[in-house]
Amino acid sequence: MLLVFPGINLWPGKQLHSHNYRVPDPFRDQVVILIGSAASAVDISRDIAGVAKDVHVASRSVADETHMKQPGYDNMWCHSMIECVCEDGTVIFRNGKGILADVIMHCTGYKYHFPFLETNGTVSVDDNRVDPLYKHTFPPTLAPWLSFIGIPWKIVPFPVFELQSKWVAGVLSGRIMLPSQEEMMEDVKAFYSTTGASGIPKRYTHFMSDSQFEYCNWLAAQCGCSGYEKWREQMYHACSKNKRVQPETYRDEWDDHDLVLQTHKEFTKYSSTAVNDKCRSESFTVQR
Repeated sequence: MLLVFPGINLWPGKQLHSHNYRVPDPFRDQVVILIGSAASAVDISRDIAGVAKDVHVASRSVADETHMKQPGYDNMWCHSMIECVCEDGTVIFRNGKGILADVIMHCTGYKYHFPFLETNGTVSVDDNRVDPLYKHTFPPTLAPWLSFIGIPWKIVPFPVFELQSKWVAGVLSGRIMLPSQEEMMEDVKAFYSTTGASGIPKRYTHFMSDSQFEYCNWLAAQCGCSGYEKWREQMYHACSKNKRVQPETYRDEWDDHDLVLQTHKEFTKYSSTAVNDKCRSESFTVQR
């Protein structure tokens, strides 16, 4: 989604969403402002810093008075959010700093939008909450014939989506039974009540991060399959910690040898099982 700031209609620079980013070279010798502090902003800012003249990263999570150089770079700064933009190309931050910029890149996530779906108001999107969805997947009054795969965010996507798909397939085949419409709706309302009491904004309804592991294990239990191994969750947290502490080298410098050993043991076990299954299958074929 593209954020709107005062003066943006007259601002002469280029705007784009991180979804359209491919390579850094088009930003050579330009002053680029990225909005956001999540993975795409972190990765893209460092990718283009090697060719851009200057890179400025603006984020809601940064205090309004902040203006600081990013460690390890001579041409990258961190700012508070943008206050307004001007017709001469200047971008003003809430910290009062003004930068003459060529590009604003919105690393701001996505909005849920289903223009092809007509449910007569049964399912709606309000402040980026797809409402109502039982366990982020089934709208109670339209289940099981309508379901949504891939709504949760801030997750390791493919394992989550695979388990959602298995759950939906199991429900459609009749192997897995859903609760009643009333029970599903009560679950949704209880979830909203809990997040609201915790001060979580509505737009963060489908934000998971740490809770994704509990969610995946719940889905796995519904499907009758294995959930996350503990080392996967530990590896995720270790990566997140490394990224915060050493954003430039977190991919290369690790202190998790014990987790690597656990990972190796798991993959060895799975590989051995797969080989044994193949041998049994080939033996059965030969005997026939």
